[in-house]
Amino acid sequence: MSSSNPSTTGGPSASNPTAVPLTPYASTTAGTSAASDKLLMVRSVDLLKSKDGQNRLEHHTDAYFSDKLIVRRGQTFQMWVEFSRPFNPKSDKLQLQLKLDPIFSSNPGIRISVPLVDVLEDGRWEMKIVEQKDKRVRLVVNTLPTASIGRYRVTVESFSPRGRLLFPCTPNDIYMLFNPWCEDDPVFLDNEEERKEYVLNSMGRIYYGTEQQIGARTWNFAQFEQDVLEACLFLLERGQVAMTEWRDPVIVSRMVSALVNTNDDRGVLMGNWSDSFEGGTSPTAWSGSGDILRQYYKGSGKPVKFGQCWVFAGVTASVLRCLGIPTRCVTNFSSAHDTDLSLSTDIYLDEKLELIKDETSDSVWNFHVWNESWMTRPDLPAGNGGWQVVDATPQELSQGSYRCGPTPVSAVRNGQVNLKFDTPFVFAEVNSDRIYWQKKPDGSFSQVHVDKNSIGQHISTKAVGSDTRMDITHLYKYPEGSEEERIAVETASRFGSKPTLYLLPTDNDVSIEIVMDGAGPRIGEDAKLSIVLKNTSSKQRTASLLYEVMVMYYTGVLKDTVKKDRIPVDLKPQETKTIPWTLQYKEYMNHLVDQGALMLTVTGRVSQTKQILATQFTFRLRTPNLIIKPLEDAVVGKELTVQITFQNPLSQVLKNVLFLIEGLGMQSIRKIEHGDVEKLAKVTLMEKFVPTVSGSQKLLASMDCRLLTQVHGFADIVVKPE
Repeated sequence: MSSSNPSTTGGPSASNPTAVPLTPYASTTAGTSAASDKLLMVRSVDLLKSKDGQNRLEHHTDAYFSDKLIVRRGQTFQMWVEFSRPFNPKSDKLQLQLKLDPIFSSNPGIRISVPLVDVLEDGRWEMKIVEQKDKRVRLVVNTLPTASIGRYRVTVESFSPRGRLLFPCTPNDIYMLFNPWCEDDPVFLDNEEERKEYVLNSMGRIYYGTEQQIGARTWNFAQFEQDVLEACLFLLERGQVAMTEWRDPVIVSRMVSALVNTNDDRGVLMGNWSDSFEGGTSPTAWSGSGDILRQYYKGSGKPVKFGQCWVFAGVTASVLRCLGIPTRCVTNFSSAHDTDLSLSTDIYLDEKLELIKDETSDSVWNFHVWNESWMTRPDLPAGNGGWQVVDATPQELSQGSYRCGPTPVSAVRNGQVNLKFDTPFVFAEVNSDRIYWQKKPDGSFSQVHVDKNSIGQHISTKAVGSDTRMDITHLYKYPEGSEEERIAVETASRFGSKPTLYLLPTDNDVSIEIVMDGAGPRIGEDAKLSIVLKNTSSKQRTASLLYEVMVMYYTGVLKDTVKKDRIPVDLKPQETKTIPWTLQYKEYMNHLVDQGALMLTVTGRVSQTKQILATQFTFRLRTPNLIIKPLEDAVVGKELTVQITFQNPLSQVLKNVLFLIEGLGMQSIRKIEHGDVEKLAKVTLMEKFVPTVSGSQKLLASMDCRLLTQVHGFADIVVKPE
C-alpha cells in the first residue's frame, strides 16, 4: 500500500494538517465516542493495482506494462483505505475527488466527486463500503460508461464531526480507458473472440502488394508495452481538444487520425514517399509501433521519420487499441485517390488520346492501408454504427486538417456520401469509376470510356484468431457490376463535383414506401410488412426491386443479413400496388441481437426512366410483458403476495433465465434464478413483500435472458397505512 499525505483546502502544509470545520459538524453530538470524535485521517490507500489482482484482471488490463491502476469505464473497481481510527458510518463521511488534468498543456481539466452511498446505481459516479476491518475499509467504486478517458489524479476527502481533510494519493493515479466489454459504452463489441483480436492482440498482419500478388507482414502493435499508454495520452493532449470530448470515440478516433501524421498538428510520423530516407528510418524497415511511439513521447513530441500508409495504420491501430477502441488494419488494393471530389477517378486525354499530365491529378495506388474502428454513431441515422474507416495517412484536408474519418463502412457501401466524416473520399477509394475524358477543340472535355470494375479490389484484413487473410470487400460495396453497386455509384455521384456524370432520370413518377400495420410484429411470429408503390404517370412502369433485411442493434449497428431477394414489379398507369412482405420466424430465429431490431432496405431502378427507388424501414419484434398482479391489498408492515407471470413466445428453450425485481420501497434488487424455461411455456412466480412506505408505489420486474431481451413489466400499487 502507498501512503497518502493529507492536506486541507487553503490550510497549512500536508505534514501538519489543520481540520477545516464543516457547519453541520461544528460540534459533536451526545453519545459520540471519544475515538470517533477525533479527526478521520487517511493513513494509506491501496488501489489494488497489481497486474494479477482482481481489478486489472476483471478490467482486462493485466497485460499493460504499467504498474498503475488501469480500469475500463462503466465498470466498478475496488480499493482499500486505512484511517487513523475505525470509520464510523453514523458520523463520518467519505468522498473521492478525481481530477483529469492536462499534463503538458494549460487546457481546462475535469473534476469529479464520487460520494459514498449505501446502494450503487448504474449511470452514477458512486462508491460504497463492502468490507470493514478495524481501521480499514474496502470500497467499490462505480464509473460512468461515458466518462472521459485519461489519467485521473485521486484525492480522498474525509469528513468527521471535527472537520474535513483532503488526502492526495499521488502518485497513485488511475488510468481510465474505453470499455468494449460494457454494453453501455459506444465501443461495445459483443463477441469475445473479436474483443481478443481487436483490443487485446498485440500482434497483427498488414497486407501489401498488388491485387494479383498480395503480400503480408507481421506487425507488433505493442499497445501494452512500456511507456506506450503514456505516449498515447500525451498524443491526445497534443490534439488541443477539450478533455470533456475525450469521452467520445468518434471525436477521439478523428483526433488520432490527425495526430498520427505530422502535417499540421505536431503529430507522430512524418510521411515520406520519395526515394531518400536520410535522417530517419525507411518506412519498410519498421515492424512495429512501440519504438515509434516511445521515440515521440521521450522526444517531447518531436516527429519520427519516416512513415508510409502501412506505418500510419499500424501506429493508429496501436493507439486506439491501447485506449480501448476495437481497431483493425485494412488494405485496399487498386485504391483510388480522388483529389477533386468528383467521386470518380478522372484521367484526361488530349485530342490524340495522349495523357494530359497536368490535368490528371487523381491517382490509383497499388494498395493503401487504413484502419477500421468499432463504435456506435449516434450522430448519424440508424444503421451507420459498427466499423468506421479511420485513416491517418495524410492525403487530403478534412475540415482544415489532414485526417480522415471516422467514416461508416455501411454508408460507403450504399453510396451515402452525404454522411460524415469524409465518406466521399473513402467511397472514391473503393468504388469510384475510372473515367477517361478527351479534350475537344473548344477546350471542354467529354467522356470517352468508363472502367467501372477496377477500383477497390480484395479489401483485406487479418482474420479473427488466425493469421489468414480475410476478404471484406463485400462490406464496402455490392458485387461489381450488380444493379445495387451501380445504384450506389450513381447515388454517390450526385453529391460529387460533377453530378451530371450519369444519365439522370427525367421522370420521378414512381414512389415507394414500407408500411407496418398497428404496433408491428411480435417475436416468435412471422413479421409481416407491406411495400407500397405508386405510379403517378400515364404510362406503364416496370422495375426490379432488391430487398435486404438485416439484424440491427438498437444503437444502429447492423449485424447479419437475414434474407435478401428480388421482386419484379409491373405498374399500370396511375396504379398503386401493395406487395405483401413476410419474414418467417424460422428465418430470423437464430439471428436476433439485443432488442430484436431489424432494418429492411429496398432499392430498385425504373426501367423506362432510370429513376432510382430506395427506402429503409427499421422495425422491432415486440416482446411479451411480465404481468404483475398483487393478490391482496397492500398495507404497510403486512406481507403482500404478488403474482408475476411470463409466457415464452419462442419455440426455443430459454436458458438460465433470471428475474430481477425492485421498487415498492425495497433497498436492493431481488434476483430470482429461475433456470430454463421450456419452449412456449408459462412461468408463474409468487413473491412476498412487506411494504414499508404508504402511498402510490411501483413494483418493477425484468427478465435477463440472452435469447430474449427487453422483457419487463410493472404494476402500480397503492400501499395503505397500518
